[in-house]
This record gives sequence, C-alpha cells and structure tokens, in this order.
Amino acid sequence: MKMSRIAAAGTVAASAVFVLSAPAFAHVSVSPEGQAAKGGYATVNFKVPNEMDDAATTKLEVSFPSEHPLASVMTEPVPGWNVKVTKSKLDKPIDMHGEKIDEAVSKVTWTADGKGIQPGSFQKFPLSLGQLPEDADQLVFKAVQTYDNKDVVRWIEPQQKGQEEPEHPAPALALTAGGDEHGAAADTKADDKHAKEESASADSSDSSDTTARVLGVVGIVVGAAGIAFGVLAGRRRVAG
Repeated sequence: MKMSRIAAAGTVAASAVFVLSAPAFAHVSVSPEGQAAKGGYATVNFKVPNEMDDAATTKLEVSFPSEHPLASVMTEPVPGWNVKVTKSKLDKPIDMHGEKIDEAVSKVTWTADGKGIQPGSFQKFPLSLGQLPEDADQLVFKAVQTYDNKDVVRWIEPQQKGQEEPEHPAPALALTAGGDEHGAAADTKADDKHAKEESASADSSDSSDTTARVLGVVGIVVGAAGIAFGVLAGRRRVAG
C-alpha cells in the first residue's frame, strides 16, 4: 500500500512538472538559419506549434517592430498556405544601400488553404529579412495565432530582463555582432572568390599539363633523331 501511494505521488508530481514546463516549449518562436548579424541579412523561421487537441491552426499574423523598420522582406512558398505582405509608410525614411526608403513591411500574414496545422504538429514559416539594425541586440515581433474553432492566442508579451518568461511571450530574434560583410552578400563574395581561385588553379594545372606534353613530344623527337644519327654513323663506319 505504501509503495502504491509513493508511486501515485510520483506520477502526479511528474505530471505537474510536465504541465508546468509545456508552455515553455509550445509558444510561437523565431530563429535564424545560421546567424542574424547586425547590419546584414538573414533567413529566419517562425515556428508555430499547435497547442490544442481538437482544433487546427489556420492563420498566423506576424507584426514587425516599428522602431526598427525592415525594408526588405521576402517570403518563401509554404505548401498549403497563402501569404500576404503588408507595407506601411514610415514617419522617417531610412537609408538602404544609398537609397531613401519611405515604407517598410509592417505585417506578414499566412492563411491556410487546406487543413492547417493539425493537433500534435508544428509548421515553420520562413522569411528573408534585411537590412537588420546595427543599434539593437534583438528584434521583437508580435504574433497572433488563430484556430479553426475561432480561438485566438496573442503572442505579444515582451520578455523583461531578470523576470520569468511571460505566459504568451512575443517571438524575439537575437542579433549577433556584425563584421565588414554580412549575410547573403558575404556568402556571394566568398563563393565568387572561391570560384576564381578554383579557376586560376585549373588554368595553372592545364598550363602545366600542356607544357609537360610539349616537352615529352620534344624529348621523343630528339631521342628518335639521336638514334637515327647513331645508326647512320654506324653504317658509315661499316662502309668505310
């Protein structure tokens, strides 16, 4: 009897721990593919889990931070979902590659045209973002998740430093220290440099192979001439 009570108490305690810890893993989040460097560009994924047992997620709205406007936002097709990008006028234009930009993306909305995110599943929604701010350590987005039973969950609470995570935390993208080159531009330059080095190496190798072939042919010709000369000289000695 005593062992049964202990086992039951352990089960209840384990269940309580699971229930309390579940929300920390079930909220909408955002993470970069690689790093999100300040002043550069990054591809990020908004990860959306389904928290309900009897309803599907059919809509996700992500609002962008107005204090750090992003002029370049590119979407990637997600099977079974339609996407809409909303832009808004900026109070103060921003400079992007020497050009003044007076509007930026304020919201991206994904709407399911099929079954959506089913119970026990999650979905990633990718975006390419830039140019990331140089004067911020993170970008905080606000996300609204809608279910097919009309329930709405607003992931809009910012994380306060030194405090526990809120019940519905807003997705936050951590920014890393930037270098001289960032994101896709740096990758492209690196690829170009690597391609040029490979091309130069190939040209050098081809040149070396050609020289070796020429020298080989010359050697054969010279050797044949030497043999012929030796034969002729021998015949002359015999004839003499």
